[in-house]
Amino acid sequence: MKRSKFYQLKLREAAFIARGLASQKHPVLAHVIPMRRCNLACTYCNEYDNFSEPVPFEEMRQRLDKLADLGTEIITLSGGEPMMHPQIFEIIAHIRERGMIAGLITNGFYLTPEKIKKFNNARLDYLQISIDNVEPDEVSKKSLKLLDKRLCWLAEHANFHVNINSVIGGGIKQPEDALVVGRRAVELGFSTTMGVIHDGAGTLKPLAERERRVYEEAKVLAKKEYARLGWFQDNLVAGQPNDWKCRSGARYLYICEDGLVHYCSQQRGTPGTPLADYTQADIDREYHTEKYCAPLCTVACSHKTALLDDWRNLIRLYLDFIPRPGQRRVAPLPPSLPPAAEARLEHPASKPPKAETVRQILRAE
Repeated sequence: MKRSKFYQLKLREAAFIARGLASQKHPVLAHVIPMRRCNLACTYCNEYDNFSEPVPFEEMRQRLDKLADLGTEIITLSGGEPMMHPQIFEIIAHIRERGMIAGLITNGFYLTPEKIKKFNNARLDYLQISIDNVEPDEVSKKSLKLLDKRLCWLAEHANFHVNINSVIGGGIKQPEDALVVGRRAVELGFSTTMGVIHDGAGTLKPLAERERRVYEEAKVLAKKEYARLGWFQDNLVAGQPNDWKCRSGARYLYICEDGLVHYCSQQRGTPGTPLADYTQADIDREYHTEKYCAPLCTVACSHKTALLDDWRNLIRLYLDFIPRPGQRRVAPLPPSLPPAAEARLEHPASKPPKAETVRQILRAE
């Protein structure tokens, strides 16, 4: 990724963070499915089929326009395998034309130098590939052996951010493979993350001791990404629930191939409202709705988007105790923070921005 492109993306990310801190009234991230069909059949995956047709481009365009009108900041295309869609480059270009950040999650098997250059021309912002093992097996064909050549093509040609995600759990035979994958990603100049396999409701599948050891080692490779979000996985790996507020249906939307809004990929059917009919009232309602699955949720996108509102609320809490010029403090500091805020403050990189830098944004809402 060229340095100029990198800084442009960081500026746009800073802008959406500022807008997210300023208002809770719009979605931050939407996962959109243009293609449910996949060329693979990983045994742990419940998000694909082998027969669906691609969503017609005009329908995709209408859905993206609706999301833009709702104020959505980031669109991530997923599947299935989104690169099987015959107009994937046009879809990405339309996301960018509407002023949103464009991301893609792919298994990588359809990548070629020519297609990577087409992604550059469409102005793709980031791409993620999940690699499950070093050698392909009956659980997953998403192996470093089969994908390494494509990773080299990305390193040579991609003008967008690339993240390599590995997973533990889910029957992966050699959990240590995640460390090999992570080191290779760093060697090629990519970021790396690790996910914990969830069950069909998006909640934790217990990890064995061997898998927990690998997780601890992997945190060192992905230290920047872990510092932002790793606290919630720490609790889950230790078998502890998280005390947090899920904002799915409001800050995070999952749009299936039928154009319905769901909480996430693992809670399809709830609320199940057509995106075309989704309104500000739906966003406001779901923002405050308790989700039964939240304590043991492993869906990172839900946690990431909720983090903005934790920052927002924490900043507001402390702004109330900051005396203005010429004023004396009139109220004591709160005796303790909410549990979720305390968890975040244990990781310095996850602290909210300084109060002075966001005071005007928050007061202007």
